[in-house]
Amino acid sequence: MIQIMGAGALGSLFGALLQLSGYEVVFVARGKQLEALKNKLTVSGILNAELTVNALEKPVDADLTLFTVKAYDTDEAGKALSKVNPGIVCTVQNGIGVEKILSKYTEKVLRGVTSYGANLRDFGHVVYAGEGQIYLPNDELGKEAVELLKKSSLRIELVKDIEFRVWAKAVINSVINPLTAICRIRNGRIVENEEIWKLALKIAKEGENLLRSFGFEFDAVSEVKRVALATAKNRSSMLQDIERGKRTEIDYINGAIIENCSKLGLDCPANEFIYLLIKGIENEFHNRAGRFGDADP
Repeated sequence: MIQIMGAGALGSLFGALLQLSGYEVVFVARGKQLEALKNKLTVSGILNAELTVNALEKPVDADLTLFTVKAYDTDEAGKALSKVNPGIVCTVQNGIGVEKILSKYTEKVLRGVTSYGANLRDFGHVVYAGEGQIYLPNDELGKEAVELLKKSSLRIELVKDIEFRVWAKAVINSVINPLTAICRIRNGRIVENEEIWKLALKIAKEGENLLRSFGFEFDAVSEVKRVALATAKNRSSMLQDIERGKRTEIDYINGAIIENCSKLGLDCPANEFIYLLIKGIENEFHNRAGRFGDADP
């Protein structure tokens, strides 16, 4: 049995693809998303389907758990998993350091990276926006996970450079996510809008310099441009969070880049600038909720 821990946009998409492949799947969610999933899960976009799914509030024993909660919820979700036998816990979250948090609560933690695209159109309705890959480390745990998922339609590849891929995605996200969120634009506009692209170049170069200090060669500018254009019509997860008045994963993306640059004595003013803007927007959401008692502005 496969468990989806955090059945938001990406988790719901993976769960749907696994269930359609014949797997028994449990979707762990909360709030309005949980209520909606108890009725049905609708998938549109690349694939159109309506599924009756097994949606629960708390995790259960599983052979494999796909861990797709927001990075800032890792600690809380990890504690919940520690009360069951989740099997292999495969995290494909955004951000840096989530696997270290998970390792406090469960033994079999597998750090993966994904390029699948999913948007939550409404509670219980996920848009399959882009077929991608799931990259897992080429080790014993990775091979075990691939064996468990071999009958699925998910595209999975074992790689020897998972740490590089985690950081490379973080650098790409550090450009696309906050800029789309602040400017309220889809991914492609980052390249198409000359003024926004100038700032994107500065953020990308800082991430590239950090990766070079780790010993990784990475053309961040070219990769940001490629991903932004390949996902031109997509709305980033951070944009969706800001539109819903929710907390973002900025601390685990740009925040992690700033922290590591500081340790190495590297300057990253563009990352610091964009980080403070997103945190300022988040604080306004918090202040508004405090003034009006509205938890979901």
